[in-house]
Amino acid sequence: MTSSVAPQTEARRRAYALDALRGLAILGMILSGQIPFGKNALPAWMYHAQVPPPEHKWVATLAGITWVDLVFPFFLFALGAAIPLALNRRLEQGEGKPKVGLFILERGVLLGFFALYVEAIRPYVISDHPSIKTWLVALLGFGLLFPVLMRLPEAWPAVWRWGIRAAGWASAVVLLALLHYPGGQGFSLERSDIIIVVLANMAVFGSLVWWLTRANLRLRLGVLGILVAIRLSNMPQPLEGWVSDIWRWSPLPWMYRLYYLQYLFIVVPGTIAGDLLWKWVRREEAERAPVPGEPQAWSPLRFLGIGALMLGLPILLVAGLKARWLVPTTLTTFVLCAAGWWLMSKPANGIERLFHKLFNWAIYWLVLGLFFEPYEGGIKKDRATMSYYFVSAGCAICLLIGFSILIDVFRRKRWVQLLIDNGQNPMIAYAGINNLVIPVLALTTANRFLASLVTSPWLGFLHGAIITLLLALSVSFFTRHKIFWRT
Repeated sequence: MTSSVAPQTEARRRAYALDALRGLAILGMILSGQIPFGKNALPAWMYHAQVPPPEHKWVATLAGITWVDLVFPFFLFALGAAIPLALNRRLEQGEGKPKVGLFILERGVLLGFFALYVEAIRPYVISDHPSIKTWLVALLGFGLLFPVLMRLPEAWPAVWRWGIRAAGWASAVVLLALLHYPGGQGFSLERSDIIIVVLANMAVFGSLVWWLTRANLRLRLGVLGILVAIRLSNMPQPLEGWVSDIWRWSPLPWMYRLYYLQYLFIVVPGTIAGDLLWKWVRREEAERAPVPGEPQAWSPLRFLGIGALMLGLPILLVAGLKARWLVPTTLTTFVLCAAGWWLMSKPANGIERLFHKLFNWAIYWLVLGLFFEPYEGGIKKDRATMSYYFVSAGCAICLLIGFSILIDVFRRKRWVQLLIDNGQNPMIAYAGINNLVIPVLALTTANRFLASLVTSPWLGFLHGAIITLLLALSVSFFTRHKIFWRT
């Protein structure tokens, strides 16, 4: 049967579904930080599962996950999926191994600097009681990131580009040297953003793993096997010996710990999805997009069913695992995976084959994660369990497919354009919430008006959603004006 729904046939430079997933992740991370705590707390499913309201104290034995626990792994998965797209493009352009290796190292250094810098310039880190001067310094710190990280036009003379970059770095270093914090302390390597530190490690080691195994998927999965062995030897309790020694050893404790590499359990599945996306984006013979007259096996109604299933699976897993309905949740997940496999059977063109292969991997990671669920006392984000890694990876693939159906099949890219804009500029979003939106609201006193509206927990959530939306619109402005930060 021929469908009236067809994927876009024009050449693609980006996998927009991946941008949308990354945008959803970064805005979800920001929103979760704006949700009210304490007496005006929301229901427990609106916070990290292991730090429930109203005390928000870590409970190590409390199993389950919430939507808040998924936003960071979704970002890690998107990071992993982008690695083949970025590095394959460089290899295709003829860059040699030394240049690609230098790019990987440079990316890690930039993210390492960003982790130190973005934490150092946050207004509530600079002062317990920010003043006008504090807000202005925070804005200055944000502004200095543009000459440091912004992608400068290649058409500009090299001396201009080098001069702007050098001025930005010099100014940022001077600012860090001049800043003083509560207690009279100055700059410290121990003061860094742990999320960005993890991302820096994943950007470097995830890229290296993909680069060394790009032609051998079995070898890549073998690397995961070694990581599983290291992980099981050290969690939940370290077993004395040489494996434990390398787990604890670090030449740069502020930047690297072997512990961080367990997040490769999310990044490596992302690279596998990225390989499939790269083949599809490049329209190779085995994965090319449909051409006029090429058969299509799936009807619009079928695509709608698949899209609903891709949204429903993550919701089911979050709700069921949080409520600890383990057997019903597991059995229902298996049934829905079987239904999805049937719906995606007999693909007839590039986009259908892409979804079929992606969902096969989603099934694998979800089933693996559910079989790990009893281990370590149930799925947890803090401290992260084996089940958490693989269930998160499977859920990320489901949402990736869902976004692709919306964007590439039904051609409704504008519906999620705000997510795409933020997904293409995630570092501006990450720094912008504390060093652009909040300082501007404080300097204009608009924050007082917004705060006056918070008379109930859900109005507090609305307050956080408004701030997040302002941030999203600000990032969209930069993206649409082709102002990007290197990541």
